[in-house]
Amino acid sequence: MDRVRVAVQAADPITLAGLTSYLNTRSELYLLPSNAEADADVIVYAVDRVNAKVLAELRQSAQQVSVPRVLVTNELNPADVLAAVESRVVAVLPRTAATGTRLINSVVAAAEGGGVMPPDLLGELLKQIDHLQREVLTPRGLSASGLTNREVDVLRLMADGMDTAEIAQKLCYSERTVKNVIYGVTSRLNLRNRPHAVAYAMRAGAI
Repeated sequence: MDRVRVAVQAADPITLAGLTSYLNTRSELYLLPSNAEADADVIVYAVDRVNAKVLAELRQSAQQVSVPRVLVTNELNPADVLAAVESRVVAVLPRTAATGTRLINSVVAAAEGGGVMPPDLLGELLKQIDHLQREVLTPRGLSASGLTNREVDVLRLMADGMDTAEIAQKLCYSERTVKNVIYGVTSRLNLRNRPHAVAYAMRAGAI
């Protein structure tokens, strides 16, 4: 196998220096300069704890450079594991367990299209994916029109001329929920906008 091209990102200069120094000694790896992430096979990202700011940075970075990431961290909330995976994190390595061998194995696995997750995070990831499939990708109560009961309720009120706030008040939802329902139906059915969604529901005989 060709040497794995690795770029390193870290939240603090000491961690960056330590990782860079170690990875640079490995014959199976080729360490890239910090500004060459786009040329990497794998990005190693080290941070003390994963919070909302870190997740946002990971998401933005993944949009710019779509390569697998190995995350080295002391703390990752299990509830955030799906968000991390969506940002191209394929391996999570607790800092306390980040021996040289484990780090290299994680990098090589990532480069070969694999992944490494601690058992507790893997279990949580599977639960979140199962929930996503049941509640979002294949929502319950889907009618012949391809719309859920909730979507029909929202689109019916939209057809009556109500705005987001009025629909939320009428159905006892938050405005965020109403927006999510509208976004969900337009995305799933490839509808261009709200009027298009209402027209679809009317043509389908749902409202």
